[in-house]
Amino acid sequence: MTELPEVTELEQASRQLGLAASVSELHGALCGWLAGGGGADVAGWPAKVMADEDLPEPSPGDALDRMRQATAEQLENRDFAFELLLAGDDAELAQRTAALFEWCRAFLGGFGLAAGGQPALSEESEEALNDLARLAQAAGEEFESAEEDESALAEIEEFVRVAVLLLHSDRVLGARHRQRLN
Repeated sequence: MTELPEVTELEQASRQLGLAASVSELHGALCGWLAGGGGADVAGWPAKVMADEDLPEPSPGDALDRMRQATAEQLENRDFAFELLLAGDDAELAQRTAALFEWCRAFLGGFGLAAGGQPALSEESEEALNDLARLAQAAGEEFESAEEDESALAEIEEFVRVAVLLLHSDRVLGARHRQRLN
């Protein structure tokens, strides 16, 4: 399986292409695009997920292209290997929290671009999408207990990870399964 590139490598590749988005935003938008059924083999994905057809295409094998490949593979993996690309564990809690909310906002944008305005979703997926929208509207607050807050952030990250897998399963894997039955 293709590994996700390091955040610093992705930041550099993003700057080289002139993308005005953080790695969390790019990954969130890409995940939303893929979970919404946008297609894993679109080499020019930044133009699609950022809704700007003038954006250049990543070079084959560069960090952004490897991020697309690894993310698509993770979403398809039956071992639930999907990871969120956020600020590193060495970043402050407030930075990691902000990156997660930013990731969720970008996910919703990418998902909406790929799935359209009223995608057919299961009740569970609809609820997961609504919960992601609430997270996208959230703002970091002052933290009281570092240990409790670390635990809460880990729980939210796990929820987001599972919600994305559920949405991808509903929109992409379920659609493929239904096509095979017909």
